[in-house]
Amino acid sequence: MAERRSRGDGGLHWDESRKRWIASVTLGFDGRGKRIVKKGSGRTKTEAKNKLKEVLRDHEDGLAIAPEGFTVANAVRDFLDHGQGDVSDSTKAKNLSLCENHVFPLLGAYKLRDLTAGHVDKWLADRAPKLSTRSLQAVHSILNRAIKRAMARDKVKRNVVALCSIPAGRAGRRSKSLTLRQVKAVLKSARRHRMYAYVVLALVTGARTEELRALLWDNVDLVGDPKADPPVPPHIAVWRSVRVGGDTKTRKSRRTLALSTLGVQALMYQREQQGWERVAAGDKWKEAGVVFATRLGGEMDASNVRRDFRNAIKGAPEINPNDWTPRELRHSFVSLLSDSGMSVDEISKLVGHSNSTVTEEVYRHQIRPVIQTGAVAMDGIFGDDPEVNPKP
Repeated sequence: MAERRSRGDGGLHWDESRKRWIASVTLGFDGRGKRIVKKGSGRTKTEAKNKLKEVLRDHEDGLAIAPEGFTVANAVRDFLDHGQGDVSDSTKAKNLSLCENHVFPLLGAYKLRDLTAGHVDKWLADRAPKLSTRSLQAVHSILNRAIKRAMARDKVKRNVVALCSIPAGRAGRRSKSLTLRQVKAVLKSARRHRMYAYVVLALVTGARTEELRALLWDNVDLVGDPKADPPVPPHIAVWRSVRVGGDTKTRKSRRTLALSTLGVQALMYQREQQGWERVAAGDKWKEAGVVFATRLGGEMDASNVRRDFRNAIKGAPEINPNDWTPRELRHSFVSLLSDSGMSVDEISKLVGHSNSTVTEEVYRHQIRPVIQTGAVAMDGIFGDDPEVNPKP
């Protein structure tokens, strides 16, 4: 007769409700006096025993391994819900979109403990022709951080994503700039559109889209102080952006920019137009104090700006609105100044770069070597040209 196992040595039994063999073993008691039982299941006795061995190995390694059903999707959703830290709502929305389109459909169903570097390499290779290198880096980073978070919580032994290299993605669309002739056509097309002042200010100051969206009327001076010593010209103070915390991209991005005549006139028109929109909105108006607001007074988001900008330039001949984005007005600003003879060092100060090397690297195709400065140069470019500088 076979000798009966001692109590606690474990066992192997058939679970009728699950239709699986269950192998189990007792490993003592925890600090609260509760019995520590480890189990492994399988369709056969051998599979159940092997699964139990795996669980015991994880236990000996000090890992409270995740439940068998814990998937990559569970880990990523936990990261999206609790692990992103202090990022903007737009960043959270972008990360969620990347995961819904590129992580959940392809890797989400994998059990986290079964995910291998081979799976991740294949996934990255599959995404490379469809995503830009930057997007590929972003989606890899999300997955990497999600599994690192799961690893810190003893859900998995190691982070295989960190072991995988990111391939080069699809080539992105190269930024371009408008020629002077195209700029005049764009300004003429946008003249009676509510985005007119936005287009003008982007072209004559080179401010980033994120800076213009956050620009407050409190930071706009359309008169200046000509009696001061030295005289203070009309100007805007670029001290904010829509980034988390409201600060600009870098410390040197905080700058005060003189306004050309065209810029002053456009902002006067903007103030008048916003006054009429405030009246039309009535009680629905929610004052945010921003220069470029929605029709109800709130801050514009990136999609608002992109849509309205493309509508504003629809009438410009030889320009397809879908080929242009608001940030390329900044590239056009650099190009116009460079063509007018301004030095790279001076341009780098105007666009808020830490040094001229950054300007040359980012705007290399718009830069030409030479010398001069901002509002004065813009007045020289546009002057009293009635094509672009009538009273709006």
